[in-house]
Amino acid sequence: MRRPTAKWLLLLPPLLFALAYLDRVESGPVGDWRGASRAPVGLAPDPVSTQAPVVQVYAARTVRWRGYFGVHTWVAVKRRDAVEYTVYEVNGWRLRRTGSAVSVDHRSPDSRWFGSRPELLADRRGAGVDELITRIEAAVAAYPYADTYRVWPGPNSNTFVAHVLRAAPELRADLPATAIGKDYLGLDFVAWSPSGTGAQVNLFGLFGALAGVEEGVEVNVLGLTFGVDPLDLSLKLPLAGRLGWPRAVSAAVADET
Repeated sequence: MRRPTAKWLLLLPPLLFALAYLDRVESGPVGDWRGASRAPVGLAPDPVSTQAPVVQVYAARTVRWRGYFGVHTWVAVKRRDAVEYTVYEVNGWRLRRTGSAVSVDHRSPDSRWFGSRPELLADRRGAGVDELITRIEAAVAAYPYADTYRVWPGPNSNTFVAHVLRAAPELRADLPATAIGKDYLGLDFVAWSPSGTGAQVNLFGLFGALAGVEEGVEVNVLGLTFGVDPLDLSLKLPLAGRLGWPRAVSAAVADET
């Protein structure tokens, strides 16, 4: 029997993400993912009754077949005394409609992503967070790929969030292995890791390596992440994501006294 060659193996990731455009059955009416639930799940504090500033980072399995392989990530902020959140994210459909992939919205930050329950990756509140929000806003404005969107290998929503997180290392956010595109660095090739606790090298989101206190050690092969996180005793794998001891994210509340 003839063995598959390396050339055919190289075609596997783009084939998977071509299949991603086939509709995935969701919980909405008649299986239409656009009608799936966008209801909040209770992970974000009520902005009206919460005086302190808040920054949160979320991830949720994306829509259609892409959800089996990857997640969509976003950042939500609320300044002191604000009565609503501002949610920053990147969407391919927004680029087609407006010419910019960057979305600035005031939806509930912990809303389901078209039926998929979000996972809280980072949560910081209290003293110093307004200054952190200022840096996040500057990073959003400086995102270099607002006019470009590619599901694989990037730039996409996860590229955007990784870019923003590098301006906010206090969050120490560890993006999931399923955040395809988080390692896309464009022509830079070398950068701090998204958590700010390490560094990475990468070639156009296709090949690279990362080492950080929060992320552990990761290897990127054709946009897919393989890694080990000794701090949390977990493995990081494509499709499956993180395998290991359950990881809970609690609010990091800075002392305001």
